Amino acid sequence: MGENQMITSTQVTDATVRALYRAETSLPPWVLERIKEGLERETNPLARSQLQFMLDNVSLAGSRGLPICQDTGLAIFHVLMGQDLILDFDLQEAIAQGVRRATSQIPLRPNAVDPLTRENSKDNTGPGMPDIILDRTCGQSLSITAFPKGAGSENMSLVMMLNPADDPMEFIVDAVRERAANACPPLFLGIGIGGSFDLAARLAKHALLNMHRIQPYSQESSQRADRSITLTTSPEEIKKLEESLMKRLNNLGIGPMGLGGDTTVLGLRIEKALCHTASLPVAINFQCWANRSATEVIL
Repeated sequence: MGENQMITSTQVTDATVRALYRAETSLPPWVLERIKEGLERETNPLARSQLQFMLDNVSLAGSRGLPICQDTGLAIFHVLMGQDLILDFDLQEAIAQGVRRATSQIPLRPNAVDPLTRENSKDNTGPGMPDIILDRTCGQSLSITAFPKGAGSENMSLVMMLNPADDPMEFIVDAVRERAANACPPLFLGIGIGGSFDLAARLAKHALLNMHRIQPYSQESSQRADRSITLTTSPEEIKKLEESLMKRLNNLGIGPMGLGGDTTVLGLRIEKALCHTASLPVAINFQCWANRSATEVIL
């Protein structure tokens, strides 16, 4: 972007509406590919029919410009802002204005309510909403990723402060066994291990947001659910751990929509941080099969 070019609040608002529209009415290609791969591998006839219904649903929503799910979620955004970019307007308000427009135009279900009175804001904005996760990068660009999050999967998400001697993998398997069927599987799981109570949750959300950056899991490389792998700083070991965990979770047999089958989890990512010597925080951010997101870049 040239020195004389400026990003305006109108551009941000318009980009927010476009990102929300795409996120609500379509799925990213990599998510569709994971569902199709699950359909190809699935051996349970009922599970196969459920996966096909999901693909048909996405196709119908796209052709009619309608939301994929009746729960259009909370307005969550990941904003990547160039460190050299200077804005002369309130970024939060510009995005909020886009949410208000999108709520009436797409339309979106008004989901944002006061946690105590349950009074609905009626436009998906208000204290704390939209939720904007801001990261900095090089340059002067601005990218806005809409990441609407429905209550079905969000209600199953959790943070637990384990004892340092506990096995986080066993905790994760137990949590998915108990909760997956209520989160509209097959799932995408963002897992945060370490940090503090709140950092573990942020790691889990960040893992979900960045899951598209990892390669698809190899069926051949994850045939054995190896429980002996330990957490290290090696990306290769983390990859092995993710594959082993995904194999264990799919072996639970929960299947699409909790009706049984081989396909319980379509993807997972682990992110970790150092933690206190006396702590072991673990967070799991569940995401349903409709792993919705869309990015608009303003140059």
